[in-house]
Parts: sequence; C-alpha cells; structure tokens
Amino acid sequence: MFTTSALALAGCAGPGASESSDGPSIVATTTQVGDFTRELLGEQGTLTQLLQPNQSAHSFDPSAAQLRALASADALVVNGAGLETWIDDAISASGFSGDLIDASTGIELHGTHEHEEGEDEHAEDEHAEDEHAEEGEDHEHEHAEGNPHIWTDPALAEVMVQNIAAGLEQIDGIDAAQIEANETAYLDKLTALDDWIRENVDQVPADKRLLVTNHDAFTYFVEAYGITFVGSVIPSFDDNAEPSAAEIDELVAKIKATGVKAVFSEASISPKTAETIAREAGVEVFSGDDALYGDSLGVEGSPGATYIGSQIHNVTRILQSWGVEPSALPAVLQG
Repeated sequence: MFTTSALALAGCAGPGASESSDGPSIVATTTQVGDFTRELLGEQGTLTQLLQPNQSAHSFDPSAAQLRALASADALVVNGAGLETWIDDAISASGFSGDLIDASTGIELHGTHEHEEGEDEHAEDEHAEDEHAEEGEDHEHEHAEGNPHIWTDPALAEVMVQNIAAGLEQIDGIDAAQIEANETAYLDKLTALDDWIRENVDQVPADKRLLVTNHDAFTYFVEAYGITFVGSVIPSFDDNAEPSAAEIDELVAKIKATGVKAVFSEASISPKTAETIAREAGVEVFSGDDALYGDSLGVEGSPGATYIGSQIHNVTRILQSWGVEPSALPAVLQG
C-alpha cells in the first residue's frame, strides 16, 4: 500500500522521465504504453514511465519519486484491462487529478486457453472514459476481467495507440495536429508489422504452429496468427504465480505428445522452471538473449527496447523454433 507521506521524499519526475521539461506532464504505467505514448508525443511534454524494462506489471510498488510525478501529472496513460491492479492505490496516494487515458477502451478481453470449448471467454468491457478530471474527482474504477496482455496482437496495439492519441489530443498544451501526424506514421508501422508477421507465420503448416511460453501472456498473439498454444510454464496471467509439480508434469506430457520443439522463457521472468521443463521434455529452451519479451520491453540497446523491436524479436525466435527463416523486414520497419 502507498501513503501520501511518501510524496515528501520525492524529488523530481523519477525513473523513466523524458528529458524535456516543457509542456504537459504525462505519466505512463507499463513499458508498452510508455513506448506508444513516447511515439505519439515526440518532443512534446514530459513523459514519466513507471514500469522499467524487464519489470513485471503484475506486482509493482511505485517509488516516492514516481508518486510525486503522478501527483503533478496532467494525464495518466494505463494499459487497462485489469493489468495494473495497484493503480487505484497509486492514484489515491498521490492525489492525481488529471486525465485518465485507458488504452484498452473498446477491446474485448479473452480468457485463458484453459477454457473448454463453448465456455464464455468474454468479459464485460468496463473502462473509465477519457475525460478531463475535475479537482478531487474519484478515479477509482472497475477492473476488467480477462487476459490483459492485449498488446501482443499488433492489431490491438493499433487500437491502443488510437485510444492514447485521442486522450492526448485533449490535454491542454498538447499540439493535437502533431499527435495526429505521429499517430498516422506509427500506425503505418504497426500495420506493416502485422502484415510481416502474418506473411511469415503463414509459411508454416497450421498443425506445426505450436507454442509453449513462460506464462499465459500471448493469448491475443496466438489467436491473431492461428498458432496453437500448447501450454505455459506458469498457467496463469500473473507471472508471479508458481506451477505445481502436477502442472509441470502435465505440460511435459503435452510437449512430448504434440511434438513441440521448444519452450520459451520470457525476459522479465526467471528461466529456471522453463529450462527444467524443456530438459525433461527433451526440447530446446529459448532463454537469456533469446527469451521472448512478454510483460515488459527490454533495456535500451536490446532487440526488445521498443514495442516493434520486441515483436520482431519474438516472431524471429518463434519462427526459428519452427525451422523457418523470416523474410526481410518492410522498409518502414528498417533502421
């Protein structure tokens, strides 16, 4: 839990702040929405990103400096979809009274891959509206139920970017025309990314598109590209959960029965259990520099430092596990 007294300890905008101090102050929660917001803002305003590279969004405790940045922010950009379970406490502790921009607005959430066929996987989509907040307004809102990892599908990432752009354009001091121009340019890149992924995945016969990941973070990705999700090391949305011995045995059996060639760890999660399962199943493990970027983007200079870079890295490694060499990137994604 957070307390307002923590704010007295804070100095400046805190980790993840952009260099510019001119214009509105924007706070973004996760590395993905931080990257989207950064692309849209360009040189405008000051952006403070709460989650740092390789840091899980499921268990997070903002620092005093980050609460101070939130207290004076003109807008807060969240992933939404129930990902940031700590956000209401952070808003309350900081006294934030700016605009809340929910990137998940309008996106239908799905459940896990463990649901039986015919079971309703769709949760009611309840999100706060993006509107100017009056002083003292209560920002506490209902958390949606379902898998919150919506960014893993580039088509849904486009919706997230559109939501963020629409919210930013309403902030006093923001050049809405520049936001719109940046939005158009970035959406073109996301469309090219989606096309490139589909082109490459389609090279692989449907019955060979098998995937095992560290936790259940890739629901929207596998659904978008017709990939069969065999299972996850951690059978949960939450990367802090622990698999039981029985669950590990069950996954090993599934890997052997289906012919999965590899187990993928994730950059923000310890690879130990994934490595153990891969060893017991007799398959390759992708960890370390080859791990997927799931809950978090990577550090500056890594292949996953940006959203687009993380997707290119992930798809390249998945294709490699299937024995496929990816095609050249479209020009808009190079450089």
